[in-house]
Parts: sequence; structure tokens; C-alpha cells
Amino acid sequence: MEFIETILWPLRWLVELVLMLWHQLFTWIGMDPAGGVTWVLSIIGLVIVVRSALIPVTVRQIKSQRRMMEVAPELKKIQAKYKGKNDQFSREAMSRETMALYKKHGTNPFASCLPILIQMPIFFSLFYVLRHAAENTVGIAFMNEALTKSFNQAEIFGAPLKMTFTQGWEGGNWMVVTLLGLIMVLMIASQFFTQLQIMSKNVSDETKTSPMYKQQRIMLYIIPFAFLFSGIAFPLALNIYWFTSNLWTMGQQYIVIKNMPTPGSDAWRARQARLQAKGKLPTSGDEGKENGNGSASEPQGQRQQPISAKRAKKKK
Repeated sequence: MEFIETILWPLRWLVELVLMLWHQLFTWIGMDPAGGVTWVLSIIGLVIVVRSALIPVTVRQIKSQRRMMEVAPELKKIQAKYKGKNDQFSREAMSRETMALYKKHGTNPFASCLPILIQMPIFFSLFYVLRHAAENTVGIAFMNEALTKSFNQAEIFGAPLKMTFTQGWEGGNWMVVTLLGLIMVLMIASQFFTQLQIMSKNVSDETKTSPMYKQQRIMLYIIPFAFLFSGIAFPLALNIYWFTSNLWTMGQQYIVIKNMPTPGSDAWRARQARLQAKGKLPTSGDEGKENGNGSASEPQGQRQQPISAKRAKKKK
């Protein structure tokens, strides 16, 4: 564990800095330094800083997810081509063709996991910062003795921010148990809703027939329950951070699906309809209006070139 803490030292330093700055800001405007609301707002401020910094990575993730959905039909063809061929030559050939396909479309299966992979070290850095504070151990930089004491005194609705679900259960603090139980339910629901929005609205019709889509549908019902572990094992303060981050993700996905939907998806068709209603897209009637003879009129700005008598005779 000491080895992991050492590796995370730079991130722990940054987490302590951001927490300290937000805590000082809220204290400066008159809030109680040891108040639970002050610390909750400081943790939410940390989420805002972290998620704002990750926006470029998130945009890259969205593009990668879209490309992965687009390559799914071609990937299915490659898998069908080598179905039942278990010899080494066939496996290597399938691997080469798959990698070539990913390279052609500029994506890979791991790119979509990048934001969560980046967030996890930050999450565990915050875990170590808050754990040391809960143990009355000063931090490595900005979590000094005064801030550590302040965090240990912080409560919200009578629930200490440093306490875990297990500690609350064993200690008879039912407010901790209630709050963490509620947060677990809300985290599972928000994660499920976020993924459901992607799967139901932001996937093209062609992709919905691929095996990859069916696998992701199964994961939709499994992944959210991972929050049961975090709700039980981690303190209330850390669960507030994770839940706030989840809410950010849900809002972010809503904006992305509404404004940058996958072509051919239900969300894309809804956006096209909105743009058409606002007059920002040509209506189907405008694409080829008929003239008085019942034939489609020629595009504006073009005129028919004159035909010489000699060419006219040839045509006859």
C-alpha cells in the first residue's frame, strides 16, 4: 500500500491543493471551516476541476465509442470469416485484420475506457487524502493539522463525512447508513440511466444488430452494481465525490446525445427533425420542387448551355 501511495504522490499533492483552495474560498465567504456543508462543497469543487480538465479526453472517448460502433459490422465480417478456424495461422490473420480495421478507423477497444482509467488514480488519491485525515494524520502538503482536524469534525445531517457504511452500521449511526444507502441507490440508477441513454438513443440501427451491441446490453445491467462495493467500502465523503462525478457524466451525456448524436441513431433523427422544424435543414419538398410541367426544376444559378445546329442534328 505504501508503494501505491508513493506512486500517487503527485496526484495526492494536487488533490490536497484543490481541496484546500475550495475550503479556503468557502471559509472566506463566512462558512464554518468544520461544517459538513463546507467540506461537501469543497469535494464538489474538486469534481468540477477534475471533470473540466478531462473534457478533451472525454471528447476523444465519445469519438472513439462512435467509431467502435461504426466498425462493428466490419468486425462481424472478420469474425465470421475465421469462425471455426482455431489454428495459429488463422488466429494471427484474424488479429492482423482486426488491428488493421481499428487503425483504418482510428480507434481501439481501450480508447473508450480512457477517462475512467484517468479518473481512478485521482479517486484513489482522494481516498488516501481523506483516510489519512480521518486518522488524524496530516497530508503531504496542504492538508495541515488545522484542515485535518476540521475534516474530522465535519458532519452532514449528523453523519460524519469520514465514516463508512460498515462503521456506521457497527456504531449504530443510522444517518450514515441511510445516506450511504441512498447514495448507492442513486449512483446505480444514474449509471444505468446514462448507459441506457447511449444504448437506446445514440446507437445506429445497423450497430444494434451486431454482437458487440448485444454484449454491451448485458453489461448495462451488470456494471452499475459495482457501486455497491464503493458504497460499503469507502467513506461518505468519497461516495459524495463519486456520486457528483456520476451526475456530471449523466448531464454531459445528455448534451452530447442531443447535440452530437451518432448518425443513423434515434437521437440523430430527432436532431434532424428539430433542425428541420427550425428551418435549418431543407425539407423533403424543397429537394426537387416541381415546375409547372410536373418535372423537377433545375437548381438555381445554372442555365442550360446553348446547343449548336450541328449538334442538334446529330442528336436527331
